[in-house]
Amino acid sequence: MADKELRTKSDKQAIDQFIHQVRTLPAKGGGEGRLIFALDATASREATWDQACHLQSELFMATKDLGGLAIQLCYYRGFGEFKATGFVNETGQLLNLMNGVSCLGGRTQISRVLAHAVKETRAKAVKAVVFIGDCCEEPVDELCHSAGELGLLRTPVFMFHEGHDPHAKAVFQQVSKLSGGAYVPFDRNSPQVLKDLMAAVAVYASGGAKALEDFSSRSSAEVKRLTQQIR
Repeated sequence: MADKELRTKSDKQAIDQFIHQVRTLPAKGGGEGRLIFALDATASREATWDQACHLQSELFMATKDLGGLAIQLCYYRGFGEFKATGFVNETGQLLNLMNGVSCLGGRTQISRVLAHAVKETRAKAVKAVVFIGDCCEEPVDELCHSAGELGLLRTPVFMFHEGHDPHAKAVFQQVSKLSGGAYVPFDRNSPQVLKDLMAAVAVYASGGAKALEDFSSRSSAEVKRLTQQIR
């Protein structure tokens, strides 16, 4: 039992040390940032998918003075269907891609999202991953392994959790922490919160931690909580 407690303490120290290193990285500027915008497109997500369509322009608008942003839409739905588009750099392009997707019932495939993000960032750096979902139906260890890989690659995952599912909360918090990102819950009945969170991550992907801190200083309480997690 003592050995197990020591290992747990050691693991926590290693994680905390890594997250501290990520939070103190210099700002990432100088050019267009790449961001993966990943959404659960199963049946329960239809209302929030429509909401995200309306708000997606915030991702580009928030970064227009920071060097710009290239966004890849990534989603899963139905029976094992997983899709990732090319990277686009205009709001009209992203909106057209999102409007071409309808939600279908199915199980979560968050592991495929994270594995895809690892593959993409090994090919060319991805500055951040945004994930919007409400539940998790997959083995936690596999998700945490991929999240840890993204942490080593310095690609933080921002887990935006709709609703109050306690299991999803626990998993999403682990994924965000291991990757060096942040976990924030939201309510789809408060679209301003999701709008602010999306804009904040876009700012981080385009301008780095310093740009996010500046953005946070004039933004909502939810954005401030997100910023505090990645410092």
